[in-house]
Amino acid sequence: MKMISSSINQVLLMALCALQGATAFTILPGASKVVTPQRSSTLLQAAELQPVIQGEKVDWDLNSIATPGRPIRCEGGNTRRTFDFPDQSREVVQIGLNSAGRPIHSEIELWIGPNWSPYTLKTYSEDGSQFPVQVLVGTRNKAAQIEVRNVGPSEFPLVAACSYPKSPALEDIRERIPATSMATTVQGSGAVVILPLEAGMEQARVFLNTDSRQLHAMVELLNGPNNVKQKVEVFTNNGVLNSLYVVFNTPGNGNAVRIRNLAPVEFPAYAYISKIS
Repeated sequence: MKMISSSINQVLLMALCALQGATAFTILPGASKVVTPQRSSTLLQAAELQPVIQGEKVDWDLNSIATPGRPIRCEGGNTRRTFDFPDQSREVVQIGLNSAGRPIHSEIELWIGPNWSPYTLKTYSEDGSQFPVQVLVGTRNKAAQIEVRNVGPSEFPLVAACSYPKSPALEDIRERIPATSMATTVQGSGAVVILPLEAGMEQARVFLNTDSRQLHAMVELLNGPNNVKQKVEVFTNNGVLNSLYVVFNTPGNGNAVRIRNLAPVEFPAYAYISKIS
């Protein structure tokens, strides 16, 4: 009887240790493996990419975005170009930046009134022709201005086009994404999420928002370890009214998207990433 009782106690002890040990690991939504809470990077499998929302693929050609009118050249050396958006019945602005194969270093700001800029987007592209800047910015249903500033050298001009979207698919896309897709939480204080992209993808859509708190994050398109082809850094005081929507061109193989939350730990962000084929 003592031997049986001792065996039962050992089994119970082992079960209790296993139960306690299970709390040391967390399975993140969409993650491919179990990671410890101390680990800041989550690797997601390409097979788990969320499906594209029907009717989302649109034309990002600058001539299409700018019509009526033409894309505007913006020289380097802090040259600024502004675009007016007075229609308070519309809330989304489509922005495209391109260059003749040269790098892009730019800053995009939303201005509401003379002294309030609730949204700033810093962009970089290794090759503005192969990796153009393609983003949506919300105006909060206010009369607003979009300022595009070329902060690169004078040798690197860019071409900019801004307008209310021509495609109805973009009018409410930022509301449809959270309603139809699963989010991956990116904790604050420098947490990182990395998503490898499958070969043959034409474009990848990245959408970030919060629960109305501050959104401050860096999103990078990588080709190989730390080989940054394109990146955007967003800051806004309200990650719902001014969520981040960016479309990356993803030619070739070996691409990945890396998201880093630069906000304090109290401000998690929610990432939605999918392919556009």
